[in-house]
Amino acid sequence: MDLNTISSFERPNTPEDLDQFRDGDAWIAGGTWLFSEPQPHLRRLISIDGFNWQPVVANAEGLTIAATCKIADLDAFEAPIAWQAAPLIKQCCRSFLASFKIWKMATIGGNLCMALPAGPMISLCASLDGMCEIWRRDGTVRYLPVMDFVHGPHSTALDSGDLLRAIFLPAQSLKCRAAFRRSALAPMGRTGVLVIGTASETGGISLTVTAATPRPVRLEFDRLPSSTELDDRLSEILPLQSYYDDVHGAPGWRQHMTREFCREILQDLRGPQV
Repeated sequence: MDLNTISSFERPNTPEDLDQFRDGDAWIAGGTWLFSEPQPHLRRLISIDGFNWQPVVANAEGLTIAATCKIADLDAFEAPIAWQAAPLIKQCCRSFLASFKIWKMATIGGNLCMALPAGPMISLCASLDGMCEIWRRDGTVRYLPVMDFVHGPHSTALDSGDLLRAIFLPAQSLKCRAAFRRSALAPMGRTGVLVIGTASETGGISLTVTAATPRPVRLEFDRLPSSTELDDRLSEILPLQSYYDDVHGAPGWRQHMTREFCREILQDLRGPQV
């Protein structure tokens, strides 16, 4: 879509090359959402592609994903064998309701900053204890867990002019055993429920619910819970009114599928009985 209110386009090589961020400005990376609907409040676009951040950097500490990393680049990443949870990367990348053209343009940071319930990069990063690196308008750097970054649909912890630089996934989380469940109302429909479970080496269990809720929700247990313990925790943390309601799924359906997926994931993490 043409954005006919835009009067200038900047492509700085570093944040220092840019004059003061002002009202009517917007950062742009892939731009797949920005150009999808009118943006009458915007006057200037500031591209961050010129910063040339390396898309993914893996080391002993974990995985750093640049905000400008494209979905296709993350999907192509080959993780170390020790990272048992790494299959979640491809599973979440392939949860997009998007064509291959979008895959080559849409960015990880953009998906997080959109903060939509069905954002699969939110699902991935929240479930693996992702940490956001935020460059603030005053030149300082802020670090914030992905669980706290997303507040609700189109609502994040970013202040005006703040820039999401990267998301860090710690190796400890990537080494966890993991299980994945996703459902949509149509075979190629937008995600209505997505649940990821992880089991740490110490026996702790985490269940991260996304898409079914306005923002990520985490259930944590010191050990594998019984069915009764799971149901009680779900009733406490996720009553019916806390589920998202839109054309991609009614709250009752989302609640039912979340419970079913949590039970299935616990069975997967329990492993074969001997």
